Amino acid sequence: MKVALIQFKEAGKKYYFSYDNFTLEPEQLVVVETVRGIEIGRVYQLREIEPSELTSELKPIIRLATEEDIATDQDNLLLEPEVVETTKKLALKHLLNIKVLASEYTLDKKRLLIYFESETRVDFRGLVRDLSEVYQTRIELRQIGSRDAAKMIGGIGPCGLILCCSTFIGEFDAVSIKMAKNQNIALNPQKISGVCGKLLCCIKYEDDTYSELRELLPDYQDTIETERGTGVVTDLNIIAQKVRVRYEEDNGWEWVHIDELKQVKA
Repeated sequence: MKVALIQFKEAGKKYYFSYDNFTLEPEQLVVVETVRGIEIGRVYQLREIEPSELTSELKPIIRLATEEDIATDQDNLLLEPEVVETTKKLALKHLLNIKVLASEYTLDKKRLLIYFESETRVDFRGLVRDLSEVYQTRIELRQIGSRDAAKMIGGIGPCGLILCCSTFIGEFDAVSIKMAKNQNIALNPQKISGVCGKLLCCIKYEDDTYSELRELLPDYQDTIETERGTGVVTDLNIIAQKVRVRYEEDNGWEWVHIDELKQVKA
């Protein structure tokens, strides 16, 4: 069974669709039906799978995108900034404390999605009624979290590069304080938090490597034997695979590579 992985936005999630009656190439634009309606997506990858591998029925690709489809999609994109401004004004009218971020039309304009961020739950029924009168289509307001908001707005990370979530992260992985501790990162909220206020996504990238390398090293306060004598582990350099040893006899210390360790006593 032929399937195509379709992406709708740069750094967005990817979804599988089936196809059979035409030839596809990566990067081609296609028209598909999603849960939101008719949309244009880009072919990210092509595969062949066994029907038994599917957990649910895949929707088929409707057609290759025509010049008319592409022109309609571009026209819809031009309308979206005005939708955001109108929504902001109507939100003020209804005294809603929300941050309107973006909007999206489906290709056939039968549905208009508007994304907003808010720290609390919002009763936006009055806002939806007003928007329906203005745009004469089905309105869907979707509240998103701070991570998705940062992905949508974009920006520069503490490393000086464009945010990972805006460039290549399709789906967010769970990031924990344990990962930061595992990498000996100083637990300063300003240093380990991204522009979204959550833990930096890049902490996840190297966690597996750090976990693997950490298993090879002794623990803090372990007593070890080196060529110089007996000492206690006071610090670790996981990447360099070295331990800092404080010697019992003269209270001196040095960094020692794990290959130079003679014996470890817990």
